[in-house]
Amino acid sequence: MAGAQPTSAWDLTALLNAADPRAPLAERHLWLVRLLEWLRHDPPRRLDPDATPAPLLRLRHLLNVLEQHPQHRAAVQGLIQRFWQEVDAAALFADFGFPHRVHLTGELLRRLRERVLPGTPDTTDLAELFPLLFEESDAPWIEAIDADTLQRLAVLMAPRDADDPPAAGTDGALDDAGDPAATPLSAPRWRDTMADAVTLLVGAVHGAGLSPPLRRRMSPALLAEEPFRQLTRASERLRDAELAGDPAALLREALYLRALLDTCRRAADSIGEHLEEFGVSVDIVYETEQLRLRTLRIERLLDCLVSPEPARELQLLTLQLVQGLREREGVRSLLAAQYGQLARKMTERSAETGEHYITRDRAEYASMFRRAAGGGMVMAGTTFVKFAIAGLGLTAFWSGLLAGVNYAASFVIIMLLHFTVATKQPAMTAPAMAARLRGSHRDEEGFVDEVVHLIRSQSAGILGNLALVAPVVVALQALAWWLMDAPLVDAKHAVYALKNLSLLGPTPLYAAFTGVLLFASSVIAGWVENWFVFNRLDSAIAWNPRIVARLGTARAARWAAWARANVSGLAANVSLGLMLGLTPAVAGFFALPLDVRHVTLSTGQLAAAAGALGWGLLGEPAFWWCVAGIVVTGLLNVGVSFYLAFRLALRARGLHRKDRAHLGAAIRRRICRRPLSLLVPER
Repeated sequence: MAGAQPTSAWDLTALLNAADPRAPLAERHLWLVRLLEWLRHDPPRRLDPDATPAPLLRLRHLLNVLEQHPQHRAAVQGLIQRFWQEVDAAALFADFGFPHRVHLTGELLRRLRERVLPGTPDTTDLAELFPLLFEESDAPWIEAIDADTLQRLAVLMAPRDADDPPAAGTDGALDDAGDPAATPLSAPRWRDTMADAVTLLVGAVHGAGLSPPLRRRMSPALLAEEPFRQLTRASERLRDAELAGDPAALLREALYLRALLDTCRRAADSIGEHLEEFGVSVDIVYETEQLRLRTLRIERLLDCLVSPEPARELQLLTLQLVQGLREREGVRSLLAAQYGQLARKMTERSAETGEHYITRDRAEYASMFRRAAGGGMVMAGTTFVKFAIAGLGLTAFWSGLLAGVNYAASFVIIMLLHFTVATKQPAMTAPAMAARLRGSHRDEEGFVDEVVHLIRSQSAGILGNLALVAPVVVALQALAWWLMDAPLVDAKHAVYALKNLSLLGPTPLYAAFTGVLLFASSVIAGWVENWFVFNRLDSAIAWNPRIVARLGTARAARWAAWARANVSGLAANVSLGLMLGLTPAVAGFFALPLDVRHVTLSTGQLAAAAGALGWGLLGEPAFWWCVAGIVVTGLLNVGVSFYLAFRLALRARGLHRKDRAHLGAAIRRRICRRPLSLLVPER
């Protein structure tokens, strides 16, 4: 078998002739792989969707051939019996689909490794062999296997102990009583394997339920009777009943074990309530989900143990394992499932902050304009510091680092002074708007109102920023001319700024990329705040003995409250500033022509250039191309960051594509009916 032919060259006769119970283990396993490939191999043809699947037709043909040729049947049965005697079948039922170490990073690396590295049939671990035998596409025909075919297959494939007598009806028929329980499917070794798998799974659930990260977050009421501690004793009694061959005791212990598993699942579900209130950890979310899935697997194994028709239950178990092949290998599905709750919690925290950036009446609109004007005044100083750093002639990294510190310090000052930078609003306000949806578009009118309020708020924010940054920069340039007979920003740097800001260059690309950084800063802010809350750092600041001894009780409490209220803003501003400064340097190291374009900073640079080159610049086309570039920069900064944040918020809310399209149509209708509401607050 080592030199096996390609799949297309194998026919049933060649396969049956190659069946050798005395062959080495790897060759026998490879024969089983080839057999399943033959079952699913079907020449392209048009079939009725309701027709019997071709693999099932081939399976019936195989069983018929084996019943008509005893020598082939004896070889195949001998090979299969050696298979059951040598493989660790309990590993399939207890381990397949579950990580050896319940840790998200470890599972992610395992899935990546299995995507890259090929598997081998030279193994006795059935959990490792299973993905080589079956494919996800096998699920439909496995589900379609009828009772008669299933029983014939059970007689052929069921495991037996080596010292068991030949099963009744080895020619494929049942015993005289016609009792399915009399077939080899109910042999002791098969039930022992299932009981072993239950024991292994119970051990994993018991360990997870008593681990400190999970136990501390479970409902005390559900843990009062210690369901996780009772699991081990219950599984031992179940195992004893199975070994004693006592069906009544087996059923009784199975029912009791099911009750314990239900309590354990409810205890695991209560962890979600704790995470909602005190912060999300993706590792805890992952461990909780694995605990829950293991309890469900135990339930499925109990169905097989106590069912009067175990063949059907085994079919359903096999179907479940096959359907889990894609989930077991999918990297994207793993990340989506585990980070979904964290994304939702992050967007909810951003939504709380974003409410402060949405104006809904004329008074709030005026307040937003004033706060944005204050932010523009601070950014005027940032502009001159940026030119000063560029004039130092440092290497790219140190120049970028100083520029990032300059931006970060400016953004933090703006936050502490309760001013605002317009481009930071969209990534925060998008989750606030998505919070109205709650998985549907029931509050459609309110959502459309929020969109209008947001666009109007952006108008006020950008106009406020630009209304002060440009005049202040020009005024400082004029003051420098008057006092020192030279501008703060010289003509050389002014010409360089004009060239960089022009719409004719890569400005649109850089502006869109800056929108991505603006969104990334909001994600970082949400993650840091969730980390702060999850680790209860506000409580630590308020009550840690050393901190209280140094600060005093009242001051420690004030610091804790301030840190809790501002940790998100500090994380967003510092991360955004450093990304704006360092991204060009890091990209340059990899020879990537990336830069950033921020609408407020770009306006300040253009104003500085005008102050250096004089009023004659207004008559130059280059100046107006820069003005056009600033307009496009503002639109892309706002649009890209809002789109990404809104998309994340909608996914975290579970809103479907159809609902999103419905909402988009409602927004377009509002804009067409009342376009001025986007710029001017309505009375």
